[in-house]
Amino acid sequence: MPINPFHPFSSAHFIILAIGFTLIAGLIVFARRSGKNQQITTALLAFLCLASYPFALYAWRDHSYSMDNVLPFHLCDLAAIVAGFALFTRRPMLLTLTYFWGIAATMQALITPAISIGPPHLPFMHFFVQHFAIVAASIYIPLVLKWQPEMPWWKSPLKVMGISLVYQGMALLINEMLKTNFAFASSPPKNPSLIDHLGPWPVYLFSMQGIALVLYLLLALPFRRSIP
Repeated sequence: MPINPFHPFSSAHFIILAIGFTLIAGLIVFARRSGKNQQITTALLAFLCLASYPFALYAWRDHSYSMDNVLPFHLCDLAAIVAGFALFTRRPMLLTLTYFWGIAATMQALITPAISIGPPHLPFMHFFVQHFAIVAASIYIPLVLKWQPEMPWWKSPLKVMGISLVYQGMALLINEMLKTNFAFASSPPKNPSLIDHLGPWPVYLFSMQGIALVLYLLLALPFRRSIP
């Protein structure tokens, strides 16, 4: 079967974004109507997040079994696992990582998707199901589960920033050992992305972390007055 290519900012891209965000809004409205609805939605989102890795192995079986696709070490792979356990356990640090990583990082992946395989192929389906599930969980946590960052308001962003720096360091090490490109820490993605405008390697690594810190702080600002 010929592989249909996927192009960012194409009509297919905009259609999938519209469908995905509409479904997220519908899930949140549904969950807020009753406690039972909330239980159903929480279980569904947790399942989608935790099932994304085995789905990835199945989806890529006929396309590419490179280490980049086999090991779940891209940031969004980790974010999906973290989000799934956050929804089940309600552990504060997992909820915090889900909120900040989901909106600051995974949202960017939806806007500039690093995938070249289009519909109806399974890698395309996996990519968008996984990323929309993470974003849905990150929005769901404050709006439905009533999660809030720690006080003072900047504490949670700095914690997430520290974990993000450790992750980037580990990604660089693993990339050197396995010749992979986790976190795009060794080279930019092939598809157009924000990284293309942040300078050459390794300059863009510092630019990425600077932008991440600003986004984390901005994401905490709406809670500044509501935190007791």
